[in-house]
Amino acid sequence: MAHAPAAAVIGTRYWTLPVARAIVAFVPAAVITFNADHSAQFGLLVFGAFALVNGLVTVLLSWRTVTDLKDRRIFVIQGAVGVVAGVLALAVTAGGLGFFLYIVSVWAAVTGVLELYTGIRVRGRGQVARDWLIVGALTAVLALVFLLLPPHAVVAVGLLGAYLVIIGVYLVIAGVSLTTPSADAPRDLASSSTDSDTP
Repeated sequence: MAHAPAAAVIGTRYWTLPVARAIVAFVPAAVITFNADHSAQFGLLVFGAFALVNGLVTVLLSWRTVTDLKDRRIFVIQGAVGVVAGVLALAVTAGGLGFFLYIVSVWAAVTGVLELYTGIRVRGRGQVARDWLIVGALTAVLALVFLLLPPHAVVAVGLLGAYLVIIGVYLVIAGVSLTTPSADAPRDLASSSTDSDTP
């Protein structure tokens, strides 16, 4: 069976999702950068707020802008995992370093694999596939780093901040580039009516 056209994967306003996710990542990254307190409790507070808001944004905007039903469901599940992880982190801010490493690792592993899987499903269909693959891979790597990291709160919180900066920069570039005409635009953003008008 031939792949569905990329126009069936995302809508023309999909760019709002990566840009919103980027903004959500930049805020806690700045908080970590300009705060001297890199304790596990601080890390749980910042991660919890990020995961919760990022999860809500992912659920709401993916539901409106990802047109492929299966991909949309995966993003909704991904967002729901973030909401649950965020609520748990905020509810147990006194959980200590072990809990901080555990909750970030589980969140990153689950959401990273889900986004990787979504990118693999639509591979070869332009920029959006590359974006999902790269963000998923970076998030999965964060999970591995946190699992293998020697227990150290300052280092762990700092690495979380670095991850948020990298993801934020990548997502904002990805979102803005989707609004600019390019070689990938007809495949990623073309409307169904344009496809139907093509001889």
